[in-house]
Amino acid sequence: MDATIAQAKDKPSGEERQTARLEAFSDGVFAVAITLLVLDIKVPSLDNLPKGLTLGGALLEEWPAYMAYFTSFLTILIYWVNHHNLFKHIKMVDHTFLLLNGLLLMTITVIPFPTSLLVAYIRQPEEQQIVALVYSGTSVVLALIFFFFWSYAAANNRLLSDGADQKEMRNLTNQYRLGPLVNSVAFVLAFVNAWLSFSVCLLLALFFAFPRSIIPTAKREAAEDE
Repeated sequence: MDATIAQAKDKPSGEERQTARLEAFSDGVFAVAITLLVLDIKVPSLDNLPKGLTLGGALLEEWPAYMAYFTSFLTILIYWVNHHNLFKHIKMVDHTFLLLNGLLLMTITVIPFPTSLLVAYIRQPEEQQIVALVYSGTSVVLALIFFFFWSYAAANNRLLSDGADQKEMRNLTNQYRLGPLVNSVAFVLAFVNAWLSFSVCLLLALFFAFPRSIIPTAKREAAEDE
């Protein structure tokens, strides 16, 4: 009897197996989206170089492509890292969660579009505002979906493991709440200065690269002592 119960506990449930399948599918979509970004970096053609421009100069002229690639690659990478880390706590899935994950992946695969827009038009002052609005607007939508994605799983421990640390879960929720807020600031800044808007998007990506490190230690320890 006891052996049967132990075996039942050790055997993964159907929902837990779906979690692994969801992670594998998500990893594939993230990989495709992040790979597409490099297509905006073009090799200069020597036959089409303007008179007096060397290959080195032509490569330097491609700086918008390098900037856009770096920023967008970092953004997708950070979302993948956080998506991966959340599944240390998420142990089950349901139909709604699968749809939310699909919506998140759909938005991730859109990122190459504003990246291409940035490469094509960032050097045209009259178009910079539209580019910044599209780029930061995509970031707002992505951050909102990611926040709801996590919030749905964490609400009342709906999909979390039984031993999930509640203080840590609240901490994660508070961190991901910052994403939509700061990206909205970047969206508003696009009406003022496109470069400020891009800078905020980049800084936010760096912020989430090390989400635990930016929490003041004193506050974290105080929360753990409550």
